[in-house]
Amino acid sequence: MISILITGAASGIGAATAKKLASKEVSLTLTTKTNLEGLKSVTQFAENKGAKVSYICGDLSEKNFIEKLVNLARSSTGNIDQFISNAGYADKKEFGEYNNDDLNRSVQTMAISFSEIINLCIEDFKKSSCGRIIVISSFVNKSIGLNNKIFPITAAAKGALEALTKTLSFQLARDNVTVNAISPGYTKKDGNHSALSQDEWNKIINKIPLSRLARPEDIANLVNFLLSNEASYITGQVIKVDGGLSLL
Repeated sequence: MISILITGAASGIGAATAKKLASKEVSLTLTTKTNLEGLKSVTQFAENKGAKVSYICGDLSEKNFIEKLVNLARSSTGNIDQFISNAGYADKKEFGEYNNDDLNRSVQTMAISFSEIINLCIEDFKKSSCGRIIVISSFVNKSIGLNNKIFPITAAAKGALEALTKTLSFQLARDNVTVNAISPGYTKKDGNHSALSQDEWNKIINKIPLSRLARPEDIANLVNFLLSNEASYITGQVIKVDGGLSLL
């Protein structure tokens, strides 16, 4: 049984990924900060597919919670084979509008928590016969200023996350553990938790070459491939799934 840890799993890309991976062959550990109902819904779906599932809510900026999460993920099989780091958020506050606390929270939630989880689990991945690590990054540190929108503090956190991904991929290559990042473009949200208004979304869709937002499943499909044996020669990459946004 493959043990897979997924952060940010209650909605969007994380939820779609958990549902895509759910099967009798996997043990999933799912987490989110506060959306317990969403996490329970994803858990029920995955269990109906035959997966063994553990879930927990908590703040990834707290080291004690990260340790608790890692221990929970190990409890089913004794090892963590694969990790999908999806937790994150978009913040469009510009320079002059955000403060150091906002910046620190963004980097802590996305980059530092990833680093801490890896530091706790690195021997697990080395021991695994199917070690895989996937980071969900974003376009916001690459495609700057579309519709005059920028996301400085999110871009800073995602940039740090991609740097950690590439350096980790080099370190773990000798152990046959692959480490990659996926950089989605604008992605359809669940519910109303969005940094943009509907009018802003409509203007953006009109500029995307494929004329639609990414679906969470579009990213989950790539995650599924990168976790597979067929992707065993792909590592250290930041793969864009953006409908052609990066062509602009």
